[in-house]
Amino acid sequence: MARVAPSVNDRREIFGWAMYDWANSAFSTTVGTVFLGPYVASLAGDAAKASADGMARLAGIPIAPDSFFPYCISISVLLQVLLLPVLGAIADYSHLRKRMLQAFATLGALQTILLFFVTGPVWWLGGLLFIGANLAFGAAVVFYNAYLPDIASEDQRDRVSSFGWAMGYLGDGILLALNLAFFMLHEKLGVPTALAIRINLASAGVWWLLFSFVTWSRLHPRHAHRPLPRGESYVSVGFKQLRQTIAQIRNFPETLKFLGAFFLYNDGIQTVIAVSSTFAAAPLIRGGLELDLGTLTIVILIIQFTAFFGALLWGRLASWVGAKRSIIISLIIWSAVVIYAYFGMKGESRVIEFGLLGVVIALVLGGSQAISRSLFAQMIPRGREAEFYSFYEVSDRGTSWIGPLLFGLANQIFLNLRPAILSLIFFFIVGLVALPFVNERKGIEDAKVRAGHDN
Repeated sequence: MARVAPSVNDRREIFGWAMYDWANSAFSTTVGTVFLGPYVASLAGDAAKASADGMARLAGIPIAPDSFFPYCISISVLLQVLLLPVLGAIADYSHLRKRMLQAFATLGALQTILLFFVTGPVWWLGGLLFIGANLAFGAAVVFYNAYLPDIASEDQRDRVSSFGWAMGYLGDGILLALNLAFFMLHEKLGVPTALAIRINLASAGVWWLLFSFVTWSRLHPRHAHRPLPRGESYVSVGFKQLRQTIAQIRNFPETLKFLGAFFLYNDGIQTVIAVSSTFAAAPLIRGGLELDLGTLTIVILIIQFTAFFGALLWGRLASWVGAKRSIIISLIIWSAVVIYAYFGMKGESRVIEFGLLGVVIALVLGGSQAISRSLFAQMIPRGREAEFYSFYEVSDRGTSWIGPLLFGLANQIFLNLRPAILSLIFFFIVGLVALPFVNERKGIEDAKVRAGHDN
């Protein structure tokens, strides 16, 4: 009996796919943004007290306590840049995309759960587990994104991509709210601070793994497993496939134009997110006001839940005006955000202004990222989705140092955070200039023609 091919636009499968965003987003915020960095820095600081030079030591190498976690982030990003394209090629050749998604998601979630065992004597374990978990996180996202063209037709991809981002923000926000509530109440519950942090870190791994099972149960493999040629391994085949793709990439000029534009404007987005709390805190402290961490935490939660609705809104906007135009609109808003940040937030209402600015950021945050993902899906050839999305993920993560570097240099030159935040408008202006030169219709047609040749 012939096997029936899975259909596109199946609501049950799309929900299962989106639930992986719900599952894995907890790692980014609960672990990467809120709890792990300060906790590991504190443990490294305690370890450094025994040293005359104030440095912690790992394998005899002196490390400044506050630099350890940023070093780990950089190492994990470098490993992603090196490994993700090869893993994407292996997934496309072998047709093991679902199995590889399961394997790397499980590996990342288990390493996150093991963060529970990071204590003072093994302070370095937190960084090493994060490197492995973040690498697994990036690899799994490649295979997850590569499913988008399989489960949604061209006219539905903007909506489906936006739905996935929205579910990610919703799940992330719910777990973060639970974790923050537990952390605020841990003393009343008789739980030591360090133990409360370790429980919160592990909860992100449990959340990631638990809700991934919804995805496994609903996401269908799209092709039969392809056996290896004699004398080959998946690694050797992956490198050969990757070399072939790089040699043929000139056949996709519009896709490359879009990837170049995304390479820059997405770095601006990521930098605004990364430095926004620093920028907001500095004028409060210098203005003689005590920074209310609880207020900023509430703003973070508001942003998470507002981003849920923003992602859905941008999915609708893309259906009305087109994907590229909706991204251009978002970049105009991002430019306005940094201009307002430069001129505004100077009076006593600066905390309120920061909150309102956070809501505006949230509205365009998920939308600009979701529509970028779906537009890219239109301009890549079938059968090479994981490979091309590995380049996309490298562009997403591999440039994350450029914006912070520009921000830091501008602040050091002018000794003022306002010119530093304004400098980030460069990334959005470049995106606004570059995107109109991307002929997305030709890019879509090139992808279809090349897929036909490959088949």
